Amino acid sequence: MPTSLLRRLSLALGFSLAASTAVAESWPQADWQSQPAQPSAAIAELEAYAFAPRDDVERKGVRTDALLVIRDGQIVYERYAEPTTAQTPHLSWSMAKSLLATTLGVAYGQGRFKLDAPVAQYYPPMADHPQIKIGHLLNWASGLAWQEDYEYAPLKSSVVAMLYTRGRDDMAAFTAAHEADAAPGTRFRYSSGDSNLLAAALRGMVGEQAYADYPWTALFGPLGISSATWERDASGTFIASSYAYMTARDLARVGLLMQRGGRWGERQLLPAAWVDFVATPFAGYQPQGFAPGDAVPGGHWWLNAELPGSTRPWPDAPADTIAALGHWGQGLYVMPQENLVVVRYADDRDGGFQHNELLKRVRAAFAVEVQP
Repeated sequence: MPTSLLRRLSLALGFSLAASTAVAESWPQADWQSQPAQPSAAIAELEAYAFAPRDDVERKGVRTDALLVIRDGQIVYERYAEPTTAQTPHLSWSMAKSLLATTLGVAYGQGRFKLDAPVAQYYPPMADHPQIKIGHLLNWASGLAWQEDYEYAPLKSSVVAMLYTRGRDDMAAFTAAHEADAAPGTRFRYSSGDSNLLAAALRGMVGEQAYADYPWTALFGPLGISSATWERDASGTFIASSYAYMTARDLARVGLLMQRGGRWGERQLLPAAWVDFVATPFAGYQPQGFAPGDAVPGGHWWLNAELPGSTRPWPDAPADTIAALGHWGQGLYVMPQENLVVVRYADDRDGGFQHNELLKRVRAAFAVEVQP
């Protein structure tokens, strides 16, 4: 298995990572192999948190729609709450951003773009911002003025305007029309607009004809994902910020790909250099900036990295944990050190859900001690 930053970062942070090739690997074919864990007190404590009774009138409390745990490539735990089932393609919200990054990783391996190339090379409406590069967008560091406020501040929200009002017909063009308020690459600002600019740039990278089904031919098909739907705006651009749907089992395939360093079976679907990039903390990140789950931004993935002068965002999860995160508690968590992939679909509305608490309980129930 090619060495990736996930493995090198683990060693640098002081722990060793058991090679996944040390034992026979399990890969999902048409469906996942399943070896459900036996009931235990730790699983009961996990369920008490994830599936606790809640007040649906006030929309308060943790509301998990799906919880799926993959260990060593096999399902060890799976539970759903109505109306979600194993066959339900669930809305990803901002986990779509990490799906886009993974799709772009395939294009990167095909030589279709470079991280230091100007975005305008692939998306001409960015001609007024010639210094913004693809890598800047992937780090949410375009420097464009942007307000990523949701339902609590809709009048000043750039993302609400982009998704639902004046920007919805052409979301990338709406974002490109924003002024810059920082030099590219110098400041992290979480921006769904940056993600939709990347989606528009992908069209320029692969061409109009290939773009129509590129996520399927490049990523979903090779992984065996059959449930995916990805909405587009009126201009035909994938809404990479928010609107992809797939089942929990299919999303877990993306997690397994990342857990195994971009390799799917015998094929290196994502270059090791790409996995290195997305799992590297953005150098200009300051923890006081808004970041989902208080995690550290990488390349359109979220990291549990411990930066100088700050603690690990999720202290009860391994430092090499990476995640795709979305509004209202969506999460795809990848823990390479422990060969774990966790998918959580949810409808949390009151801010009570804590990523660290979920991961602490998942590890207590399913983590196997890793030998050096």
